[in-house]
Amino acid sequence: MTKIECVVIFAPNQNHIPYQFMQNLHQFQVAFESYLKNNEFKNSPKELYEPSNYILSLGGKRLRPAILLAGHYLFDDEVQKSLPAAFAVELFHNFSLMHDDIMDAAPLRRGQLTVHKKFGLNSGILSGDAMLVLAYESLLQTESPQIVHLMKRFNQMALQVCEGQQMDMNFEKSQNVSIEEYLRMIELKTAVLVAAALEIGALIGGARKEDAEALYEFGRNLGIAFQLQDDILDAFGDPKKFGKKTGGDIAQNKKTYLYLKALEIAPTAMADKLKALYTSQSMGEADKISAVLEIFEQLNIKKLTAEKKEEFWKYSIQALVSANTLSGRKAMLEKFAADLMNRDF
Repeated sequence: MTKIECVVIFAPNQNHIPYQFMQNLHQFQVAFESYLKNNEFKNSPKELYEPSNYILSLGGKRLRPAILLAGHYLFDDEVQKSLPAAFAVELFHNFSLMHDDIMDAAPLRRGQLTVHKKFGLNSGILSGDAMLVLAYESLLQTESPQIVHLMKRFNQMALQVCEGQQMDMNFEKSQNVSIEEYLRMIELKTAVLVAAALEIGALIGGARKEDAEALYEFGRNLGIAFQLQDDILDAFGDPKKFGKKTGGDIAQNKKTYLYLKALEIAPTAMADKLKALYTSQSMGEADKISAVLEIFEQLNIKKLTAEKKEEFWKYSIQALVSANTLSGRKAMLEKFAADLMNRDF
């Protein structure tokens, strides 16, 4: 049997995958997708569990559970031991999306009706609550002598994500958001889930505390860099590749790093104009986006944001290099980090 055959052949009904030749993150995504399909909720009342199955069926990259499995693989071949924890992370992530959609009154998720639009607001709230409970239930199925510590790390991550969401909501009303506050918000709302997934997977795989913590720092810094790249793409990306209209954050008056950096370095008159554009109720959306982007371009904001992104990316690589893992296995995460930073969608 060739290495390639070892990678793609597995027994889905046994939740067992021969991981010894795993070479990239996509293979962990495929493995987790199989596990997910074999763990569809069939409990009753079906009205409680059907919305959970629905949002999980909408797809997504499954990056967080794949990252958790990769974290395990850096230290141990028996990655199937981390599948319940990976499922817990994916359940928590989708629970947060379900409730975010309700708070944002969003009609669509991944091109399909959001849960509360399809099943009703009450079902969206209650099914989301159930998903959070099921996430803990799945995590408790993990066979690890460190299960109490894993639960504490999961709890810390979950609370931080909620804190980040509240900060994001606060920023919508505040006119005095600092760059440091924004970076802290995206760390909590986006980065800590990736970071905790890596750390939890590593701990289940038998990593030493200091190596698991190094991987957490890799994920935390990479998550911040990822969001900064997302900010750049929203303003300057090709909408055909990015999947969103250019300037969506500007249209919604979101105080991204680009906006905050512009306010920090702009002359007073230009800063006042930018603030006025973000508070304007009469200007057409296209004209507003064009005017803001013109200011960004005059101040070279794209380059400055890319430099900040590179700073966090370098921190992430330094942390990854410092982790002592099985030989040759960090290459997939190095490639993953590079691909994220160079993406144009």
